[in-house]
Amino acid sequence: MKNNRNRRFHTRVITNIIYSAVVSCLIELFLVGNVSLIASYLRTMDVDNIFIRTLTSFDAVIILIYVIFGIFVFTITFLILQEKSFRYITEICNAMENISEGDLNTTVEVVGDDEFAVMAANLNKMVEDLKELMDKEREAERTKNELITNVAHDLRTPLTSIIGYLELLSGDMKLDPEVQKKYINIAYVKTKRLEKLIEDLFGFTKLNYGKISMNVSQVDVVKLLSQLLEEFYPSFVDKNLSYELQSNVPVQIITADGNLLARLFDNLINNAIKYGADGKRILVKIHGEEEIVTIQVINYGYVIPAEELPLIFNKFYRVEQSRSTNTGGTGLGLAIVKNIVDMHGGDISVASDLSGTVFTVKLKVHFDINKENFGKIG
Repeated sequence: MKNNRNRRFHTRVITNIIYSAVVSCLIELFLVGNVSLIASYLRTMDVDNIFIRTLTSFDAVIILIYVIFGIFVFTITFLILQEKSFRYITEICNAMENISEGDLNTTVEVVGDDEFAVMAANLNKMVEDLKELMDKEREAERTKNELITNVAHDLRTPLTSIIGYLELLSGDMKLDPEVQKKYINIAYVKTKRLEKLIEDLFGFTKLNYGKISMNVSQVDVVKLLSQLLEEFYPSFVDKNLSYELQSNVPVQIITADGNLLARLFDNLINNAIKYGADGKRILVKIHGEEEIVTIQVINYGYVIPAEELPLIFNKFYRVEQSRSTNTGGTGLGLAIVKNIVDMHGGDISVASDLSGTVFTVKLKVHFDINKENFGKIG
């Protein structure tokens, strides 16, 4: 492709050179022939002087004048033929100068298919790449600031409570054993919350920067979800929730990272418990097919507003009521879920209305880690 463009460009230049040479030769022949005829005619009319004799003598000086004139005609003709290319080069140079001064809205129209057209196309691509890179840098800076703000807020709240209760316990004031036990229990709960916040933060960071390698094996999704639901039994009892696992197959083996899948569904079930307490029921459905397995985690509590559904998997995003003490979190749980699903080449979606809030995860039964692009959050 590149050689073809080079050949076309060289052919065009050579053609212009030949055309210019032909034009200059024709003009030279026309000029010489007509000057000779005019001079001969004037001599037959008895008009004879040094100038006319000089024109018809063809000595070295006259020949040199004709050669210089021919070169001049050739040059003018070639410049006219190449004028379009020269203007295009000037346009590209001006664009490069504007870009170097920081104007990334500059573009060059791609004309033709020669080297200059390729240069213009590459220049436009470079501008787009620079704009994309700058947008990513701005987004990274914004995300970093958001991370610092959210982490500072989320860590400070339980930490302040822990310090306050420990100061009361370690102070000079004598407290009843029951009060001491209560304060210790509150400090313990806040400490566990702080541990969860830090765990989510580190987990998200590792996933986001691809620092977790996948250990792919054969995983029975039905067994995995059954075990997870049993582990959550104390939470179900505490929230007065019933739960049910429905599956169209007794066993559903898929190729996946079992630990990551456990974390994925742990977050979804925990999320369903937090926001589905009012609904009194959690339902997990499994539908296995030959190539795809679909898992749905359904709660019948808090309805997510329609305008918030597209934002639900964004990092640090939390619906308004999640700021409360009972449901508050880092806002990273569902971002981690989305990341793990992406790592497995799957898909996740959410729907929420009065009939329930449904998180739907679709995973490939046969997952090839070498063919998937994982470890990124959009």
